[in-house]
Amino acid sequence: MTSVNRNKTVVALSVNPHAPLHEVQTNRALARWLAQILGVEYGGSYDEQQPGQRGLYLLPTQTLIGRDAAQRLGVNGPDDLWGGFVEHDFICTKAIAHGLLNKEAVAPQGWSPLFAKLTRGAVLDGVSVFSLRDARPAAEQLLYTGPIRLKPIHACAGRDQRVIKSLAQFDEVVASPEAQALFRDGVVLEQNLSQVKTQSVGQSFINGKVMSYCGVQHLTEDSQGLEVYGGSDLLVVQGGYIELLKLELPDDVREAVRLAQVFDDAANQAYPNFFASRRNYDIAQGLDAAGQPRGGVLEQSWRMGGASSAELAALEVFVNDPTTTVVNVSSVETYIDQPLPQGAREVYRGAAHNGDFLLKYVTVQSYDG
Repeated sequence: MTSVNRNKTVVALSVNPHAPLHEVQTNRALARWLAQILGVEYGGSYDEQQPGQRGLYLLPTQTLIGRDAAQRLGVNGPDDLWGGFVEHDFICTKAIAHGLLNKEAVAPQGWSPLFAKLTRGAVLDGVSVFSLRDARPAAEQLLYTGPIRLKPIHACAGRDQRVIKSLAQFDEVVASPEAQALFRDGVVLEQNLSQVKTQSVGQSFINGKVMSYCGVQHLTEDSQGLEVYGGSDLLVVQGGYIELLKLELPDDVREAVRLAQVFDDAANQAYPNFFASRRNYDIAQGLDAAGQPRGGVLEQSWRMGGASSAELAALEVFVNDPTTTVVNVSSVETYIDQPLPQGAREVYRGAAHNGDFLLKYVTVQSYDG
């Protein structure tokens, strides 16, 4: 991957016009910080009134969807952004983690059955559903072995998910007024694990540097008492997965890295026009309904995410001291107003999506492994 041209300008791009303030402000803060690290100009937010601007390096809040959008933004490949590009919306959602119910099931345009074949064994048991007609048969099939989790494919941070333990409970969901639209938009039905640990594995390609990492996610309670994303602790190396796996890692972490690699390779093969310079994968490891250990990739993130601030903190360390090859970094999101820990960098402090308080910060710790 080539370096970011010194004449390029780093620009924040908030893709969703209805995005909450904290997402927009976080996007700007990370873009400003990235420009600082790379020693290039920061151009603020992308100006929609001047499309086709050239010489930009974009930090979008979402994966770019469709060739027209990418061309309008001047994005031709992974060297033009920190994020990703897909041809169709569903490719950057939870939907691709699973296959369809059968060959007659409703599928979105561009769907590739190859992906599910390539990832068999690397994901949990599940079905992606795009119609109310396919919903109940899929649920019936999966509930045979235990509780399932219903996940709208566009939901994030663990929101809007629910655990279904019986067909009667599922029928209540199907009977709701919003069911038709819910399933038409896309829903993943997936086996539910208990005692779950969620690992994060990924890579970033920025300014000629490759960083690979593994780590764990934390949950926290928002102001309404809901369990949501609360941050990530990452172990980051300069280099690829080969360099990461040279470290002394526990067996469960090594397995998470392997599963992420399978998923990543499948995306490249099944959707060959896809590209990304940020590739993050969430891997759940826990117990299935029979009490047996089970793990699988839950979803991908080819865009700015909760761990992005931690990745930038690692990049800054590697740029400032190229002899450092490994570092521990943590991103934190909390809904409690509090002072920053010593040495932490504030990313956002202000209103949460629901108007209450949200604080985001990042810390760096030396690697002592």
